[in-house]
Amino acid sequence: MEDCIFCKIIRGEIPSYKVYEDEDHLAFLTIQPINPGHTLVIPKKHISYIFDMDDKDLCQLMVVSKKVARVLKKAFSPRTGKIGVMVAGGEVPHVHIHLVPMDDESDLTFARQRSNVPLEEFEQTLKKIKSVSFD
Repeated sequence: MEDCIFCKIIRGEIPSYKVYEDEDHLAFLTIQPINPGHTLVIPKKHISYIFDMDDKDLCQLMVVSKKVARVLKKAFSPRTGKIGVMVAGGEVPHVHIHLVPMDDESDLTFARQRSNVPLEEFEQTLKKIKSVSFD
């Protein structure tokens, strides 16, 4: 889709902090993180609504999300020991999974999103993630 911001990120028209990429998926840091490491996992194929995905693609998106979540857990060691998962889909009409390192159960709310995060924080966060292997 021409004007979809996530499609533009996939095509390289908009820069992003890529966490993971394969032939069908992309994971990158969100520009409005709840906590450091807050990552979005998306299919490269434009689909607006998660439950419009065919079963195979939906399962594969979750498998990739699990892979990324394991790395985030190692990189950030959240106090709860968990990476939270959210699917809202209203803000950008392209399927995306939010993965949030959770220090507290109350972390899973978009009310906690931060704007105007310094670029240095994104760079440090990405460096921390890249220090962990995607085995």
